[in-house]
Amino acid sequence: MPVSKELLDYQKADGELRKIEMELAASEERKKYVQAKKFMEVAREKLETQDKRAVELRNMRDELAARVAEMTKTIAEYAELDEMLEGGGDLAFYKKNAQALLEKLRSVKSELNKLIAEVNAAAEEYKKFKEQTIAMQKQYKEYNEKFKAIRSSRAEEVKAINGKMAALSKKIAPNILEVYDMKRKEKIFPIIVPLNGEFCVCGRDFPLAQQGTLAGGNMVECENCRRLVYKI
Repeated sequence: MPVSKELLDYQKADGELRKIEMELAASEERKKYVQAKKFMEVAREKLETQDKRAVELRNMRDELAARVAEMTKTIAEYAELDEMLEGGGDLAFYKKNAQALLEKLRSVKSELNKLIAEVNAAAEEYKKFKEQTIAMQKQYKEYNEKFKAIRSSRAEEVKAINGKMAALSKKIAPNILEVYDMKRKEKIFPIIVPLNGEFCVCGRDFPLAQQGTLAGGNMVECENCRRLVYKI
C-alpha cells in the first residue's frame, strides 16, 4: 500500500477538521446539551417506574381499606354483645375474638403508617424529579440552540476543509481511502505516521526485515497501534 503526497495532505486537512470537531465536542454548550439530552432519554423510563410504584401503592391502599371495612363490620356486630350473651353466647369466646381483632387492628395500623411513609417518600421523589425534568427541558432547549450557533460559526471552515479533502480524494486510490476511513472511525489519529528510526510513534520497533517492506514508499500497518507506517 503506497503513501503519496496527496494522502499526506489529505490527512493534514483531516487533522484540521478533527481539531474543529474536538473543540466543538469539548465546548461547554455541547456538554450541557448532551447532559440534558441523556436525562431526557432516561426520564421516560424513570417515569414509568414511578407510575408502576404508584399503582402498587394504590393496590396496597385498597387492600388495607378492604381489611379495615371487614374489621369495622365485625366491630359493629359487638354492639349487640348484651343480646348475644342473653341468648347464651360464650363470653370467653367473644373475648378471644375481640383480642384477635385488636391484634389485627394494630397490624393494620402499623402497615398503614408504613404505607403513609412510602407514599410521602414517593410523592417527594416525584416532586423533585418533576422539578429536575422541567430544569433539564429548559437546559436542553437553551444549550441545543447555543451549540447549533457555535457549530454554525465554524460551518464555513468545515466546508472549506471538506472541499479540500474532496479534491485530494480524487487523486487517491479508493481502496486506500477505504482503509483510511475505517481507521478514522476507529478513532485512530494520526493514521499515517513516519517511521522514527526503527520505531513507530507508539514505541513499537520495526525489525530490519519489516523495514525492507517500507522501501519504495510503501506503508505497513503497525501490529501494536494499527497505524499505517511509512519510511521517509
